Amino acid sequence: MSAATHHGKIPYYFVPAPSRHPVLCATGLLLIIFGAAEWINGYGWGMYSLIAGFALLFFVLQQWFRQAIGESETGLYGDKIDVSFRWSMSWFIFSEVMFFGAFFGALFWTRLHALPNLGSLENAVLWPDFRAVWPSLGVGITGSPAGIVEPFQTMGPWPIPTINTLLLLSSGVTLTIAHHALVAGQRAKTIGFMWVTVLLGLLFLSFQIFEYHHAYTELNLKLSSGAYGSTFFMLTGFHGFHVFVGMLMLMFITIRLMKGHFTPQRHFGFEGAAWYWHFVDVVWLGLYVVVYWL
Repeated sequence: MSAATHHGKIPYYFVPAPSRHPVLCATGLLLIIFGAAEWINGYGWGMYSLIAGFALLFFVLQQWFRQAIGESETGLYGDKIDVSFRWSMSWFIFSEVMFFGAFFGALFWTRLHALPNLGSLENAVLWPDFRAVWPSLGVGITGSPAGIVEPFQTMGPWPIPTINTLLLLSSGVTLTIAHHALVAGQRAKTIGFMWVTVLLGLLFLSFQIFEYHHAYTELNLKLSSGAYGSTFFMLTGFHGFHVFVGMLMLMFITIRLMKGHFTPQRHFGFEGAAWYWHFVDVVWLGLYVVVYWL
């Protein structure tokens, strides 16, 4: 939400004209899913469908967001639209909570139910060499007596995960400072701290890329490394993707700030991105404890 015209000139509720954006966006998603499925199943042309789908999706999103920003800056969004945006962002973040809750739930179910059950006396006849220990490190001390999981080492909290924790916590602080500066009308200070926040997010992703390279090349820890490897990469990988999306959101908000968008009174575009970033921070704290320490 951005600056609006004087009271009385804002429509009670803005109803956009019919748009091509939804159907084009759906077409792009269809090409992505169809292309990925065919590419995985050995059809080379699926890669081109995947690329075309992403290209179409990004083009549509760029046009759609640009139109929405234009509508906001011309004063078409009133209080009712502001409320609808807040509810929409709240439900979106709630859906993300459920998304990560499913992965955390799978991890807890594996560790607290499936693993002890497989190591019980009832299953000792079927898997006499099975050891119900977490994580399954390799042949001989593994939950894979058939030897299908290669030996690997686990990822501890030092030093990269701890550094990344400090980076995300620091980014939450700089983002909060930027928000207070915007409310106080200090636009230059807001822009400066927003760029610092974007830089901290970029550093987080850089360290995570290094961590993945270290895991694959030195620890032999891969997505195929049993339940530990799959849950580790699924949780950290999806979180890294959310950090990337949140960093893009903050970067575009910063560019809008530099163009003079938002006012101390009306700036939900900023607030929505901040909500998302703080959600990403909270998820990482849980992930840091459960995945790297426990």
